[in-house]
Amino acid sequence: MSVDVPATSSPSSPPSDRPRPVSIVPPGATIGILGGGQLGRMTALAARHMGYRVATLDPVPDAPCAQVADHRFTAHLDDAIAARRLAAVCDVVTYEFENVAAPVAAALEEAALVRPSSRVLAVSQDRVREKETFAALGLPVAPFRPVTSWPELEASVGVVGYPCLLKTATGGYDGKGQRWLHGPDDLSTAWEWATSHGSGCGDRGKGESARRFILEARVPFVRELSVIVARNPQGETAVYPVAENIHRRGILHVSIVPARVSAGVASRAQEFAVRLAHGLDAVGVLGLELFLTGDEVLYVNEFAPRPHNSGHYTIEACVTSQFQQHVRTVCGLPVGSTALLRPAVMVNLLGQHMSRMQASLGRLLRVEGVHLHVYGKSEARRDRKMGHVTIIAESVEEALEGAQQVWDLVRAPDDPPHVA
Repeated sequence: MSVDVPATSSPSSPPSDRPRPVSIVPPGATIGILGGGQLGRMTALAARHMGYRVATLDPVPDAPCAQVADHRFTAHLDDAIAARRLAAVCDVVTYEFENVAAPVAAALEEAALVRPSSRVLAVSQDRVREKETFAALGLPVAPFRPVTSWPELEASVGVVGYPCLLKTATGGYDGKGQRWLHGPDDLSTAWEWATSHGSGCGDRGKGESARRFILEARVPFVRELSVIVARNPQGETAVYPVAENIHRRGILHVSIVPARVSAGVASRAQEFAVRLAHGLDAVGVLGLELFLTGDEVLYVNEFAPRPHNSGHYTIEACVTSQFQQHVRTVCGLPVGSTALLRPAVMVNLLGQHMSRMQASLGRLLRVEGVHLHVYGKSEARRDRKMGHVTIIAESVEEALEGAQQVWDLVRAPDDPPHVA
């Protein structure tokens, strides 16, 4: 079910945008979600609040999104036949996990409305293409070079310099698929690691890796930041307050909103996010990650074409959550207000935190301003994202105090004592 209406330009649209017909998907229609994790679950819940039905595709029958969906398809995300079966019952298809096979998304576009497009998905899946896209849009990036062979690695180190980070061009998340090089002594071991991540790789002297890599210069950052931006098919955008993020073991640990940065830094970060959304002609929610140096220079790091872990605070702290915003934009509806109602701190709950969380549930829920989210995953493995807690307060300092109370109740024995 869809209705074609004429689109109108908005003040946030690029000057080159022209009004064009846009297919609006109204409540009562079915939204398909490729992937069944927690992002899909929270998107599905927002969709159901607005009167939509939800279908999901995931290899796990009882995945978090499947628990709240109307239609469940159990298959791998690269299963084109299963994806087409999903599309057959849907009016629009989106995804909650960017490792959906881009060819599957492209094939779906022949039979369904897919938002964001497979082209946006393909850019996000390849770190080389992603960095090249950032540079083409005038977004500041750290020096980088693509690497496919030992000679290229040697040459690239000469350009990028030490320390630097060698990453797989595709795959990898939460700190996986990467290797630090601090000096020449790390070169050989880094290439041995790289060749082990390919198949049929040759030897160090003349071999070509079966996989592509990217070598990036280290950014001496003092803060990690992120911005959630949404764009609908009409070209209207909505950008959220900047979040300050703290990672541990490569996994997001805490998000603090608003970020403790100057107004100028926050404005530039938001402008970069809007420029990316327009430059990609993206439809839906994007999460953009950035680094901030001590002299207030911003570098764009990477983006995700979906709701983002660092945007979970928007559920309680903003007028429109990132999940409702994603539903609005992929359905061609007007963007909602992103105004921050109160400062917030979000703390991720990992597998090693769940037993203590459950044991202290009574005390945890008495913390002022606390909101608990548990994703419904069956197995609480170490470092697996199982839920999150958001604390809202009158100030960032008060929200951090509440977050510390929560952290004291849930942290594992090998976690540091301070939440931030």
